[in-house]
Order: sequence, then structure tokens, then C-alpha cells
Amino acid sequence: MLAFRTGNPDRPVNAIPPRAQAHLQVRFVAGCDWRAFIPSIRTHLDLLGFAKVQVRQADAEPMAATRLDPDHPWVHWAAASIAATTGEPPAILPNLGGSLPNDCFADVLGLPTIWVPHSYPACSQHAGDEHLLARVAREGLGIMTGLFWDLGEPGSTPARERAAPQA
Repeated sequence: MLAFRTGNPDRPVNAIPPRAQAHLQVRFVAGCDWRAFIPSIRTHLDLLGFAKVQVRQADAEPMAATRLDPDHPWVHWAAASIAATTGEPPAILPNLGGSLPNDCFADVLGLPTIWVPHSYPACSQHAGDEHLLARVAREGLGIMTGLFWDLGEPGSTPARERAAPQA
């Protein structure tokens, strides 16, 4: 729920307001066809008797969700680098929801992408009281420094994938 408007807070009445408007965001993982969301929502609302409810896609182009196989060589390389830097194995989450423009790298350019978030469960990300602990920021800087250092070491990265010969 990004935003919701209903009634008039300056003149509240003890009745259901005649109009409401909401801006919602659907988060999804790789394999979901975002083009089917609006028709599916429309069908669902119609079946429940809400034919008057209007549904439309926002003007912004949706960003497709991406997924890099956890067994990909670059995942193993990055996990080893992070473990060497922190002394602990990283948690590997294979899916990245469709709210970041990662698809332009993964799908359009065909590049394996690895996201390294620097956060913790109670950070209230994107909330009014969003915060970043100094310890987490230092750890993130160390992780990224280690990754870039290891990336620059000759012979340390996985062999470049070779494209199949064109017939």
C-alpha cells in the first residue's frame, strides 16, 4: 500500500464514503508475468461483485524480477569473498523482487548480477524511522571493499562463459 485516500478528514461523517482511491505496488519474484496481474485482479473483483472498482496499471514501466541460480559460479565466488572478509558464510537469497531495475542488466545485457544488501530485519527500510546502524554500515563497506579487491586479483574470478557457436 503506497497511498490511500477515502472520505474527508476535515469533515468526517459516520458513513462509508462514496469514493476511495489507493495506489498499490505488487512485489513479485522471477517467473511471474506482471502483464497478467491487472486482468487477474479485474477478474477477481468482478467475481466478487465489484465491477465498479476501477483498476489500472501505473504509468511507470514495471521492472521484471530477476533470479540468479545459487549454483552459478559468480554466486560461489562472491560468497567465498564475503566469507573471507567477514569470517562468516553469507545468507544467499536467490530472488530479487521486481522493484529494482536489475532486469536491464540480467535480461537485456545477459549479465549475472549479485546484490549485496547491507541491512538487518529491524531497520525499518523506507519507513519514517529508517536507519542504518554504524556497525552494519562498517560491515557493508568492508564486504564491498573485499569484493572489489578480490575482483581485481588476476585469476580470482570465474572463467568467462563462452557463448555457443552460431549455426
